Amino acid sequence: METITDNQKVKVAKKLKKMFGHMDRSEMEYCPIRDVMALASDKWSILIILYLGYYPVMRFNHIKKRVYGISNKVLSERLKHLETDGYLKRTMYPEVPIRVEYELTDFGHSYLKKLIDLTEWVTDYSDLIIESRKAKSQGVPK
Repeated sequence: METITDNQKVKVAKKLKKMFGHMDRSEMEYCPIRDVMALASDKWSILIILYLGYYPVMRFNHIKKRVYGISNKVLSERLKHLETDGYLKRTMYPEVPIRVEYELTDFGHSYLKKLIDLTEWVTDYSDLIIESRKAKSQGVPK
């Protein structure tokens, strides 16, 4: 595991200041993190995007089988939002029955790259997280 240096903390602090430092209360109504990232970073949307990265073209039921536990309603809502925000493209074919396929856009692929970085980080630190949870549930101070 990698150690966070003081220099890295300073770089992160500068990025956060650039992100939030210029905002006053009147500008807080529109917050890109809340308004844009909230949808793209919920657990269902992340899984949908990851699976669409792995399977380049998927139909609704194929996505539903892969994203375990998601309801039809929630999947439908997430797909519509992700399409509206430009992460994926929906193609409908005039067949009987109608065939609808989903795939990532170039923008969706750029977000997928960031998600892969995040999931690699989670994998690298999952043991630490599990140990911390166990210690916390057993009342052991860390």
